[in-house]
Formats: sequence, C-alpha cells, structure tokens
Amino acid sequence: MPAAFRRPKPLLALLAVLALSVAILVAMGRPPVCTCGSVELWGREGPTQSQMMADWYSFSHVVHGFLFYAILHLLFRPMPLERRFVAALVVEAAWEIIENTPMVIDRYREATIALGYSGDSILNSASDIAMMAVGFMAARRLPVWASMAAVLLLELVPLAVIRDNLTLNVWMLLAPSDAIRAWQGG
Repeated sequence: MPAAFRRPKPLLALLAVLALSVAILVAMGRPPVCTCGSVELWGREGPTQSQMMADWYSFSHVVHGFLFYAILHLLFRPMPLERRFVAALVVEAAWEIIENTPMVIDRYREATIALGYSGDSILNSASDIAMMAVGFMAARRLPVWASMAAVLLLELVPLAVIRDNLTLNVWMLLAPSDAIRAWQGG
C-alpha cells in the first residue's frame, strides 16, 4: 500500500464523504436499498440495476478513479496525494448526488436505453463512490501501461456483456445517437 494511504487520513476522508453523501441522498428522498426489499451484492439488468451494492456500471466508477487520478496527477502534481484523493472523492460524490436528481434521471430515460431508470439506491451510490476510490488507489500503484490496460478491460467487458460502458454512457447523455440506442437495444 502506498505510504500516503497507510495513514488513516484518506480512509477518514472516504468515510466523511460517504457520510455526507448519504445524508444528502437521504434528504433527497432516495431509497436506502432496493424498493423490491432485497439487498444483494450484484444488481442484474432490469429493475434491480443500480439498486444493489454493485452492477455492471460499478466498473465505470472504477474507471472514474483511474481517470481522476491521471487528470489530477497531470494538472496538480505538486498537490499532495491525499488532497488529490479528497478532490476525486468530492467530484465523484457530487456526481452521485447530481445523477440522482429528477432532471438527470429524466435525461437518462430520454437519451439512453435506460427507459425504466429510477436513479440509484443510497447503497449503490455509496458503493459507486467506494469503487472510484478503488480505481484511484489502483491507478496510484499500477504502472501507466497497466492502468491503461485496466481501463480498456473495464470498458470492453461491459460493452460486450450489456452493450454499455462509461464511454457510451457519456456519449448518449451529451449527444444521443439513434444508431447507438438501436444497437444497445439489441
């Protein structure tokens, strides 16, 4: 483990960001767990997607960690690693909160194949933030070539299995394509 992560500060930062995010999501009225009443490790496609601890989109949050590490390393190299980690946590937590607003949920329904998407459970959002932290820490430890290979793998596997990944998700939110939507729909 890198020296910067042996100290409790990054773990405390993660716990603090998770606690604040959970409090905000509770205040927003997000369900703590799947409204189906079940709590499972893996959410399958359909109504439990984005409701359980992890799902195919969890990989995109690991990719966020790799990307945040690279961007913050390139732009703010003199900044201590712990501060860059906290910055990445704050950005990821902010996205999880914004992603669960009615405006963004509706955008997902309009622009992507996620017609029945109702947002994330709080459990899933907290897990997504933790997944980003895993990606960030992995990027810190791995050589650049291995980080790039990991990102490629984390993008290609979901693409092959569910016809979606971080790249297509962003593309469809920003510039929806009928051809991509048709391909994703099978």
